[in-house]
Amino acid sequence: MNYLFLLYSDENDWDQKPSSEKQTIINSYIAYSESLREAGAFVAGEPLDHSRNAKRVHADQVEDGPFADGKEQLGGFFMVDVKDLDQAIEWAARCPAASHGHVEIRPVWNISG
Repeated sequence: MNYLFLLYSDENDWDQKPSSEKQTIINSYIAYSESLREAGAFVAGEPLDHSRNAKRVHADQVEDGPFADGKEQLGGFFMVDVKDLDQAIEWAARCPAASHGHVEIRPVWNISG
């Protein structure tokens, strides 16, 4: 079953981190991605650019970002293919985002049946 992990954190905090700390965090995501691949669970995953570079489209207008009113913003995602929700929770808990933000787990709806 496919699950989408939505990764939330304070994106402005990233801008304040020294380069060495940023590289350590990037390396932890690379290692996590490799773990998912080795387990055969990785479907897709990417970091997202800062929300100030985002757009929100409504039927008749376009809004500039950022949009989040809270401290944490959507900063990336992983799509995983795992046996069940329990396994998805285990993988989400291992995600680096869980240690400096939070990971929202969303089952992907199979509309074809």
